[in-house]
Amino acid sequence: MDATTPTPQRWSLEDLFGGPQSPEFKRALEELDRRAEALQAVRNELKPGLSPEHFLEIVRQVEELSDLMHRVYAAAGLWFYEDTQNPEAQALLARVRQKSAEIENRTLFFELWFKNLEDEEAERLIQAAGERYRYWLEQMRTWKPYTLSEGEEKVVNLKNATGRSALDTLYDTITSRYKFTLEVDGETKTLTRGELMVFTRDPRPEVRAAAYRELYRVYAGDAPVLAQIYQNIVSDWKNEYLEVRGFESAIAVRNKINDLPDEVVETLLAVSRKNAPLFQRYFRLKARVLGMERLRRYDVYAPVTKAEKRYGYDEARRMVDEAFSAFDPRFAELAARVFERGHVDAEVREGKAGGAFCWTPAPGTVPWVLLNYQGRPDDVSTMAHELGHAVHGMLAGEHPVFTFHAPMPLAETASTFAEMLLVDHLLATESDAAVRRQVLFDQMDGNYATILRQAYFALFEIEAHRMIPEGATTDELKAAYRRNLEEQFAGAVELSDEFDWEWISIPHIYGTPFYVYAYAFGQLLVLALYKRYREEGEAFKPRLFRILEAGGTVAPAELLSREGFDITAADFWQGGYDVIAELLEKLEQESEA
Repeated sequence: MDATTPTPQRWSLEDLFGGPQSPEFKRALEELDRRAEALQAVRNELKPGLSPEHFLEIVRQVEELSDLMHRVYAAAGLWFYEDTQNPEAQALLARVRQKSAEIENRTLFFELWFKNLEDEEAERLIQAAGERYRYWLEQMRTWKPYTLSEGEEKVVNLKNATGRSALDTLYDTITSRYKFTLEVDGETKTLTRGELMVFTRDPRPEVRAAAYRELYRVYAGDAPVLAQIYQNIVSDWKNEYLEVRGFESAIAVRNKINDLPDEVVETLLAVSRKNAPLFQRYFRLKARVLGMERLRRYDVYAPVTKAEKRYGYDEARRMVDEAFSAFDPRFAELAARVFERGHVDAEVREGKAGGAFCWTPAPGTVPWVLLNYQGRPDDVSTMAHELGHAVHGMLAGEHPVFTFHAPMPLAETASTFAEMLLVDHLLATESDAAVRRQVLFDQMDGNYATILRQAYFALFEIEAHRMIPEGATTDELKAAYRRNLEEQFAGAVELSDEFDWEWISIPHIYGTPFYVYAYAFGQLLVLALYKRYREEGEAFKPRLFRILEAGGTVAPAELLSREGFDITAADFWQGGYDVIAELLEKLEQESEA
């Protein structure tokens, strides 16, 4: 990995049609219409007895159109996220979303025709299409009970472009423009959310408290608007999926998308709830280490050392490369491609989307990674995490656009595994005992943030999706979230009133309802995988690569079962918590020594 870049850079979108303002991009938009028209022309050929060869030709037409649409959407989306206040980018993304809905409507007939075939006829064509398309076609058939008429599906697609998706974009636009003011060392700073969150991990308790108060002061200022956006998203979700399509519950929709039985997710959340005392015990330990009677919610991510070590951008890249190379050269080589192609946007700037993500537009593309790099150890971990996503996308790049993306429950596998590789590398190479100790505490903090916190977000979503259709007010949702926090912490952490507004600051519950449990699923799974890696060494690697290379070509339960993991059993999930318990015991012993 080239480590010559001393500061975080801005990405290039040249590899997507020369960029969203190029003539090539304009031609790609026109090509979408041509391909959609060509696909529409075969509509009358979809009849009983269709030859296998002709069916395969049509499937390939669908694939090529979908692949192009994904690339066009990525060009517009990435341009928007690099500056959410850019009116041209806002307009283009809205235009592309509308175009996507229109094309989906024009070509909807193929999916509806295939879903409505008799089982014997469908199976004949699935066999003809071969393994490359099997899972996609089989999954399409499983949605038959929830599929509407062609006219109704068209209305839903058009509605979503200016409805739920538009509301989510509005939320992003409003919150991305937020500025936060914080006084530090006598200087008043104006900060983005990403910059502000650095101070929530400051060694000084008063700075942490001030940062959190400012965060939720700003969000609470727009609470009536943000809450109303959420209430409308939830109502829209219910109207479409429960009232019109016939799902039994709001979360069942996400489970179906993830191809997970409802019982698996119920078990995951129940086991997580049962293990809340494990993290409460950790918070009590951390309070003792920090010399506090009880942690405040401000202190959950407090460092246990006085000064947090900082890492230059080039140093972070080198560390991640070394960690990946020590595991497997192939892992490191794939991650390096993202930097080599100029696909990383790591600088912090006004208007840019906060947080971090990886976007792999289509099979065979080198992913784009958005970071807000500020030199903290957490930023290095985030770099490893997002590059893990990128490696996953490239490993699965041989599959068609329909199935190369891993389903959400497995989407965090490579990214979380990559983080753990980095942690092991840090522990092995860091000479400062205080830094190593901080790394271990950071692991526990990370496990809390990724597992228990996300599980409780999902539990809140379940309740919110029940309450809102019954007419719940903003204050009632706020009270429900407070109860959620009180159960989660059970007195181990002191809760201040401003955290009652935390839910309106969580983008996932707006943009992708019930996504959050995938983090808990992925982290607990990776804890089990990483334990096997430490036990088996080289023999383990083919198992991990098989899971990653599969992408979304097989149901998660089946794929993991092949590798010896039974996700239907409560014991499987408890095994992940047992690994965390071992880490906590190690920290307790070291802290008492």
